[in-house]
Amino acid sequence: MTETIINLETVNPIEFFGVNNGKLDLLKKKFPLLKILSRGTQIKLSGAPEQVESAKEKIDLLIQYLERNGHVSENYFEQILGGDDAETVDNFIERNPNEVLVFGPNGKSVRARTANQKRMVGAAEKNDIVFAVGPAGTGKTYTAVALAVRALKNKSVKKIILTRPAVEAGESLGFLPGDLKEKIDPYLRPLYDALDDMIPADKLGYYMSTRVIEIAPLAYMRGRTLDNAFIILDEAQNATDLQIKMFLTRIGANAKAIITGDLTQVDLPKHQRSGLEKAIRILRNIDGITHIELDEDDVVRHRLVKAIIRAYDKDFERQEDQQKSREKEKGK
Repeated sequence: MTETIINLETVNPIEFFGVNNGKLDLLKKKFPLLKILSRGTQIKLSGAPEQVESAKEKIDLLIQYLERNGHVSENYFEQILGGDDAETVDNFIERNPNEVLVFGPNGKSVRARTANQKRMVGAAEKNDIVFAVGPAGTGKTYTAVALAVRALKNKSVKKIILTRPAVEAGESLGFLPGDLKEKIDPYLRPLYDALDDMIPADKLGYYMSTRVIEIAPLAYMRGRTLDNAFIILDEAQNATDLQIKMFLTRIGANAKAIITGDLTQVDLPKHQRSGLEKAIRILRNIDGITHIELDEDDVVRHRLVKAIIRAYDKDFERQEDQQKSREKEKGK
């Protein structure tokens, strides 16, 4: 049995423990074999030596994060606890200012937070076309937009073009109020939200009015040649084979493109197939094109999103197994 006391004098204990000790409960859940007591600015750990040491390492990491940021959400708190190797330090405790992709309004820093997000950044720096595929909340779109804004600020491109297929996700576009732009804007809102985090409102308005930054439905890309641009096709799982081909063949001189999508959330009509999986498969071995897979470990939304994704994945696997069993029974 080993005991150790950790002082939280350099951080706000309320930030560490959380409202109603919500974050402390996450720590206890992570180390159920330890006795963990909190008093004032101290945490006391009691238990097996290896468990105490492991918990101490995580707590030290959380303290470092709080010292640098002043706040840690329950989501990040849980992700830091969940990291099982030294890469966690690189993911959350940013020691190198060059790892910041862009500084947003009020000095907010935007950076890749997870291992696969960092692979996505590296892939975009080495390739002109990147496919980034993964479930909701893994930061695909956000990271892609940050890379585009950085390229614009560094003057390596002259414009940013953000596009999405305007596909109805179980709702009818025709019943929405307003003109065509007002009907389509809700589909593009996540792109606006990401830009709001990275560019001051007045400058963003200027960029939009001068078409330095353009947000448009995928259908509007037809017939264009996009030079000196950073182009993002978001929600590409809702693009058909021909649409993705059309998009990729718009790319001109000194242009980069990131195509993001989630193959588990296709909203196309039943008679249409997503072109994303085929594009990744047939373009995989072309120099300058690469493919990054993000997964539930990259989820940076609310901590429950990861559990939700896992539950749906298990249900999907169960349905597949049942379908295979039914087909096997029919074959007998």
